[in-house]
Amino acid sequence: MTFAYRELGPRSGVPVVFLNHLYGVLDSWDPRVVDGIAAKHHVITFDNRGVGASTGSTPRTIQEMARGAVTFIRALGLEQVDIHGFSMGGMIAQVIVRTDPQLVRKLILSGTGPAGGEGIKNVTMLSHLDTVRSLLTFQDVKQFLFFTRTAGGRRAGKEFVGRLKERTVDRDKTMSLIAYSNQLKAIHRWGLEKPHDLSVIQQPVLVANGDHDRMVPTKNSYDLAQRLPNGELVVYPDAGHGGIFQFHDQFVERALAFLAR
Repeated sequence: MTFAYRELGPRSGVPVVFLNHLYGVLDSWDPRVVDGIAAKHHVITFDNRGVGASTGSTPRTIQEMARGAVTFIRALGLEQVDIHGFSMGGMIAQVIVRTDPQLVRKLILSGTGPAGGEGIKNVTMLSHLDTVRSLLTFQDVKQFLFFTRTAGGRRAGKEFVGRLKERTVDRDKTMSLIAYSNQLKAIHRWGLEKPHDLSVIQQPVLVANGDHDRMVPTKNSYDLAQRLPNGELVVYPDAGHGGIFQFHDQFVERALAFLAR
């Protein structure tokens, strides 16, 4: 079992491990967010089992994915990390902080929701629908899934997709359709689970989203922030699932302040 990963920023302090979204590989992270946080922190992005250049098969449950992430973190010899989980990565992060609480210092949960959260079981249907829309309009599917269809949202989406192409060397492998299908099954199951007891999570948690998230409805971000004992919430206006990418400057500033506290 080998994991593909990248490290950025200073090699001191508590590292920030990034956990990726559905169909996300190393090159799916907005460089403004990764580089912005890496300006002050040791940032580690990686492909979980069966994703991109990592070997193994992609799990069909969020819990299995969490085990894979913990295996990776421990393999690096790390005893404590901060975690930034976006979308599916935020679901994985919620499991890790409950199964291995001593491993996590702080959590950033963006564009995500709790187990059994409202509308999460619809991600498969939305993903298929927007894939068709993207093929018909010759646009990147993330334009539809991550951003609003307002003028500001469309512009932000185009800029985001452009930034994802900035890296021209050492690009990651794309994801297989089997891995994508397994991830969709895992998210669907997460959406059908009974709610977890989030009151046991004592770590400080920053919850972030756009105010019009179609993939993981924004209501879930409010729910998370309310149920977490040390949760704080930031919601960006006229923004969707990728609100942290649309408002990357503000998000990085807020995340750095949160991590420094």
